[in-house]
Amino acid sequence: MRLAFGPVALLALFIASAGSAEVAGQPKVTDLAWMTGSWVGPFGEQTLEENWNQPAAGTIACLVRIMGDGQMRMLELILIEEVDDSLLFRVRQWLPGYVPRREEVQLMTLAEIADRRVSFDGVGDSDFKRLTYSRPTENTFQIDVKPRQGDDFQIVLRENIKAD
Repeated sequence: MRLAFGPVALLALFIASAGSAEVAGQPKVTDLAWMTGSWVGPFGEQTLEENWNQPAAGTIACLVRIMGDGQMRMLELILIEEVDDSLLFRVRQWLPGYVPRREEVQLMTLAEIADRRVSFDGVGDSDFKRLTYSRPTENTFQIDVKPRQGDDFQIVLRENIKAD
C-alpha cells in the first residue's frame, strides 16, 4: 500500500506544481494591485510621493513627485504594461518647468515577481540596474534601488493619509 500511495501522491504534487508554474510564467498587472495607493516619505533632504493607480487595461501607472524647499524637484511617470507574456516597465522623468531629464524613455524588464514584491532590471543605458518594489507591511511601501552608478539604497514610504 505504501508503494501504491507514493506514486499517486507524487503525481498530485507534480500536477499542483505544474499549475502554479504556469501562473508564475504569465504575470499580469493585476498581480501588482498591492502597489495601488498614495505613498510618501523622505528621500534624503527631500520628500518622495508615489501615487499608483489601480491596474486597468493591461497597465498600471504611477505619478511620482520629488519635492524640496516647497518646490517640485522632479516629476516621473511610470507605466508597467503586459507585453509578450511578461511585464515591461517604462519610466520618463521631468525637471521643473516640465523639462525632460532625458530625451528617451527608460526601459526595464521583469526580473522576478512574488507576493507583494516585484523586481525589474534596467535595459540599455537605464539609470538603474534593478528596482525592487515591495510592501513588507500593510502601511509600508519599499523601493530597493541598484543604480548603474553609486551605492545601492532603500526608500521606505508610508501610506499618504490626507487630513480632512
